[in-house]
Amino acid sequence: MNDPMMNTYHRLPAEFCEGSGVRVKDVNGKWYLDFTAGIAVNSLGHGHPALVKAIGEQAAKLVHVSNYFKSDTAQAFAAELVAACSKVGMKNVFLGNSGAEANEGAIKIARKYSLKKYGPGRHRIATLKGSFHGRTITTLSATGQDRFHTDFGPFTEGFLYIPANDIAALEKALDGTVCGLLMEPIQGESGIRPLDAEYVKAAAKLCAEKDVLLMFDEVQSGVGRTGTFLASEQFGVQADVVTLAKGLCGGVPVGAVLAGGKCMETLGVGDHGSTFGGNSLSSAAGRAVLSIVAKPEFLAEIARKGELIKATIAGWKHPQVKEIRGKGLMIGVDIEADAWPVLETALSKGLLMLSAGPKTLRFLPPYIISDAEIAEGLAILKSVLDGAGK
Repeated sequence: MNDPMMNTYHRLPAEFCEGSGVRVKDVNGKWYLDFTAGIAVNSLGHGHPALVKAIGEQAAKLVHVSNYFKSDTAQAFAAELVAACSKVGMKNVFLGNSGAEANEGAIKIARKYSLKKYGPGRHRIATLKGSFHGRTITTLSATGQDRFHTDFGPFTEGFLYIPANDIAALEKALDGTVCGLLMEPIQGESGIRPLDAEYVKAAAKLCAEKDVLLMFDEVQSGVGRTGTFLASEQFGVQADVVTLAKGLCGGVPVGAVLAGGKCMETLGVGDHGSTFGGNSLSSAAGRAVLSIVAKPEFLAEIARKGELIKATIAGWKHPQVKEIRGKGLMIGVDIEADAWPVLETALSKGLLMLSAGPKTLRFLPPYIISDAEIAEGLAILKSVLDGAGK
């Protein structure tokens, strides 16, 4: 029988049917340790009691209501999310379905803000080389990687790509035609590459001076992934826009674009919308996630576990390991061998892993992973690396 799914993914040979904690089971009954969290989505792992309870109770009451009306659950979720993001100056939020949709919203905010204040001709969005912002035509246009710019043109006009961590290049780019700077605090898809703190602080200063909206794409790095609720908190700057998705609802689809005081009133009635965005079910799931993840002691544990992973791998002094990067439970490890065969061998030994480029392993485990499970997974990985390249 032909696969009914379009062949759009390079899949590893496993089909899953069940999960519990940080483990998932395939259709043949084999269990695996999950170091992927569904690409940073299953923040609380699989079958977390608080998440299951919230989803079940909400499903029995109300799954969805049209955005012609308010939902008590969505209103509460929005208020709690804005509070969790208040350290970088967020004031309100639009709820959607995905990270790409959230980034589309950010782009629209920047363009309308500039148009209404300065008139036409100041609509360009600056992004960084190596960035990834989504797979819609516009968010592909925003993505600063040539490999994504094939087959689907013409693309949305109005984007320019500048080198990461190059302050002089940024200053030159902000030439009066740019309305927004969109960047990931840690570039995920190009290898888990954190931005330099000096660069981010300089970018915030330049954006404030030139009235360019500073926008952080925290789709992968946000919601506690790096040991603070937002990775951008660690730079000590205020943002104009922040986008979130992935782990925000623990596996239920969501996207969120948050705005700071400068642009919180930019979008008006009819400017933006989402049929499923902010539905009661995803909002209930999001509230359950926030009730756990936003706690300082929980975030501190994420940071500690990340340091444990990095220290353990560094302690191997393994000839395959070239460099270790990242913060919290968002870690990239460059290796000598090609990454994909390592993923395949790890899968055969019961460990799910990801790549972030041809020779980079990516670690995005659920936040609930224990020290014993970290040790178990890393032991499997070391055995795989011991045989890599032979």
